[in-house]
Parts: sequence; C-alpha cells; structure tokens
Amino acid sequence: MLILVWAVIVATVAGLVGDIAWPLQALFYTIAGIVWIMPLKPLLRWMETGRWRG
Repeated sequence: MLILVWAVIVATVAGLVGDIAWPLQALFYTIAGIVWIMPLKPLLRWMETGRWRG
C-alpha cells in the first residue's frame, strides 16, 4: 500500500518537476527511486530469511 501511495505522489509531482532544471530533476528522481525501496525492506528480509522481523 505504501508503494502505491508513493507512486501516486511521485507521479503527481512529476508534472511540476518537469519544469525545473535537469540537475534538480535528476536529484528528485534519484531520491524518489531510492525511497520506495524502504517499505520493501521487511518483505525482502522475509524472502531471504523466512522471518518477518530482524
């Protein structure tokens, strides 16, 4: 669910980001691309270890 919310936020803001200088666009998309991984950490840990919590 968090990933869906994050995707909607990034897609909504992307229209505004398209009007700024390319270095700032690159920074925005780099951060947006890294942040979405955070909610996946527990899922990835579970897939590797079989335990939901560390």
